[in-house]
Order: sequence, then C-alpha cells, then structure tokens
Amino acid sequence: MRGALLEVNTSSDGSVVIQPHGSVGPDDAVELRQLLVHTVRRVRPLRLIVDLADVRDLDPINLGSVVAACDLGDDHQVAVFVHNPNRALAAQLHAAGVPSQRVRQS
Repeated sequence: MRGALLEVNTSSDGSVVIQPHGSVGPDDAVELRQLLVHTVRRVRPLRLIVDLADVRDLDPINLGSVVAACDLGDDHQVAVFVHNPNRALAAQLHAAGVPSQRVRQS
C-alpha cells in the first residue's frame, strides 16, 4: 500500500485485527480485498476486526470490500466488525448497508 500501511495482528482471544493506516485508495484495493477474503475464507477466526482508527478516508472500492467482508463473514461463520471509523466513514458504512451493531467506537 503506497500511501497507507496495513497491519495484521491476532489478539489473545484469537480475533484477527486488520489495521489500515492513512488514506486507503484505489491502488490499495487488491491488497486489502485479498487480505479480507483470505482471512475470512482460509484463516476463519471467530472474529475479524477491521480497525479504521488511523484511516483518513477509504475510497469506494475499498469501502465496498469492507462491506462485502461483513457479508462473506456471515457465510463463513466469522463475525466481522469495523472499529473506530471517523464520522464520515461510519456514515458511508451505514449507507452501504453495514448494520450499526457491526460498527463500534472504542
């Protein structure tokens, strides 16, 4: 990711946390999408957390990938949550159909 950095960690309870940083644009779409799909379909943690605390903005393609990961998680029994989006991102996620119970603020 050129303008952004992507971190992946596993917490003590087995949750996988994906933390993009910066501005996540179209150049980052393939990497983020592949990571989300791989984590849900192959790793299959009980919970996947996409932590957007350090994301300024998310382009429509990446926003769609996060939304699709929520639906894919339902199909594979992986609970997908989005943590700490800024107000604009939270509004975009809600408008794209992410239920409010999946979007959390710390």
